[in-house]
Amino acid sequence: MKDFRIFTDSTADLSQQLVDELDVTVVPTEFFIGGKTYLDYPDAREMDKKTFYNMVKKGELPKTAVINPERFYTYFEPVVKSGVDILHLVFSSGLTTTMQNSLIAAEELKEKYPESNIVVVDTKSASMGEGLLVYYAAKMKKAGKSMDDIVKWVEDNRDTCAHWFTVDDLNHLRRGGRVTLAAAAVGGVLNIKPILHCNIEGQLEPVEKVRGRKAALEFLLNKVKETAIDVENNIIFIAHADSADEAEWLAGQIKEQCGAKNIHINFIGPVIGAHAGPGAIGVLFLATEK
Repeated sequence: MKDFRIFTDSTADLSQQLVDELDVTVVPTEFFIGGKTYLDYPDAREMDKKTFYNMVKKGELPKTAVINPERFYTYFEPVVKSGVDILHLVFSSGLTTTMQNSLIAAEELKEKYPESNIVVVDTKSASMGEGLLVYYAAKMKKAGKSMDDIVKWVEDNRDTCAHWFTVDDLNHLRRGGRVTLAAAAVGGVLNIKPILHCNIEGQLEPVEKVRGRKAALEFLLNKVKETAIDVENNIIFIAHADSADEAEWLAGQIKEQCGAKNIHINFIGPVIGAHAGPGAIGVLFLATEK
């Protein structure tokens, strides 16, 4: 069986610890803040995540740019040149053109290296939901599964990779075009906290409004209790935008009430964080429904 390497984008919000453990390659995405351009690496080498969120809290408005074909080409070429194939698990096409750009690079490289095989799979997921699919794919690879087996698993399971998020302020998502002005308006009154999820088309969708932060976190907890598959044996990801204490509380409740044994907590990186805003928190897991 020909060797292959798993790639993903920094929008998967994988920690450097997991990147090393899983032995995957992460292509960084650009973000802009304070008049400067940075690349979002898992090890936050260009900007610490707390620094990023502190700047946003002080009024800086970050922006992001999709990964262009040239950067994908630069990351992909040394691998295919060495005779190794690529499986790229990409950020949801329902949220960005990143997938199209990776396909452009893949097609150019296939022309240059006809024996290469670069497979791009739309995860229809975002943040650590994308990262969750990468996690399982990498574990399958380490267990000796073929690229075809892994592609089939991802395509079969991406529609049951649950993403449940709450944000403090929907205006960050509104500015990025992820939700409408009308949807954003509900969060600013009466301490209403919106609940969002990533639907089967891979798009962010406001689905519920609750009053107060505690109620929002309990909503996330209840979704795990109601829909998570094999909680004791599967991993659960919790992503947060500088809300570590609340992430730890949620993890503790999931362990206590659901019997989860394996929970991984990490920051929402600057690229997703630019749209979600400080205070966002989400839980990502395999479920009976997305």
